[in-house]
Amino acid sequence: MIGTALNVAGIVVGGVVGLTLARGLSPRVQFRIRGGLAALVVYAGAGMVWEGLRAPLTHTLKQFAIALVALSLGSFTGWLLGLQKSMNRSGEWIRNRLKSAETAEGDTTSRKASEGFVTCTLLFCVGPMAILGSVQDGVDGQWKTLAIKGVLDGLATMGFVTTFGWSPILAAIPVLLYQGALTLAAGTIAPWIQAQDLKDSLNVVGGIIVCTIALVVLGIRKVPLANYLPALIYGPLFTRLIF
Repeated sequence: MIGTALNVAGIVVGGVVGLTLARGLSPRVQFRIRGGLAALVVYAGAGMVWEGLRAPLTHTLKQFAIALVALSLGSFTGWLLGLQKSMNRSGEWIRNRLKSAETAEGDTTSRKASEGFVTCTLLFCVGPMAILGSVQDGVDGQWKTLAIKGVLDGLATMGFVTTFGWSPILAAIPVLLYQGALTLAAGTIAPWIQAQDLKDSLNVVGGIIVCTIALVVLGIRKVPLANYLPALIYGPLFTRLIF
């Protein structure tokens, strides 16, 4: 639960800072922040991959091959299920809601508060980092992904409070309940994947997915991250069948 606690803290701190400053960051500062976040993302992802591949050469080659197959099949499965399309529709709904809140005249305070809470709750809960990070935290106690998500959510909250007021900070409550539940659920299956080979597979697949998040943070390429989430199931499954 450490990762979820850090995520919640990031939202609260970001909201308080945003209300205190009540002004946007310059493009230059935003670029530097994105660069720092991308470096943290790559560091966390590479650390996970290294953790999974630290073994004899034959084990390393098997795990890497399993990860590639799992990611390919996972991407195809995610495409069939329309995972990324669902995320994109949610993002479009959020953008439209934010735009209407910015342009609407005569909005009541209560309505804006409700819109801010709902918008930020959806934004912070539906992303692939919420699922991936919660699973990692529950299975192996790795909280780095959720800590990075906490920084991202905190920066987003800084911007949202200038439009919606204090209500985006309340999104920390459903984030706590949702990610906490996922972490506890992942913890219940941890005993069945405590074999080092299975944990290595989860680390390699998850680490590669985390590294690709840097491309999205920097705006280099739009990667359908949500489509790759099924790979977190395929990786340990293939490892169980092969090792």
